[in-house]
Amino acid sequence: MAGTRLGLSIDGNVVTGVSLISRPATICYELLGCSPSEGKFTSLRFSWLKANFEHLPSTANEWEVMQAARAYIMHLIGGVLMPDANGSMVHLMYLPLLSNLHNTCLYSWGFAVLAMLYRELCQATDPSAMDIGGCPILLQSLALYQMPFLASISHQSYIFPLVNR
Repeated sequence: MAGTRLGLSIDGNVVTGVSLISRPATICYELLGCSPSEGKFTSLRFSWLKANFEHLPSTANEWEVMQAARAYIMHLIGGVLMPDANGSMVHLMYLPLLSNLHNTCLYSWGFAVLAMLYRELCQATDPSAMDIGGCPILLQSLALYQMPFLASISHQSYIFPLVNR
């Protein structure tokens, strides 16, 4: 339910990916048109995405627009919806899910974000935890709509029902 407040579907195909992609450079060339490296890597740095996709030329064809859209969506996934611990990279496992942009709406992105948020909240119960990862907007939405007592502001003075004067 909270996923729908962000416009993220909670119905549909499960968002999963192969955590180890055997030929990451090939996937990047096929879907983004370029690759940060020829070797093995599992994530894309936001600085690399920005350097390669920040400006779309006015002469861009449909394929180049789709490549830039994939890069932008990867940045949204890693920067807003499912950020990593240091907030500067996005896992490559999400890129194959963007191969057909028309089918991305068939995935349950909201459920994936909720699952990651749940994992982050569980890890935050560790007394040595310094912060919470995941999607803070979703956490705020969840608190506001599912636990309104956390966000309510009352302009009436509180009456203690067990105290009689």
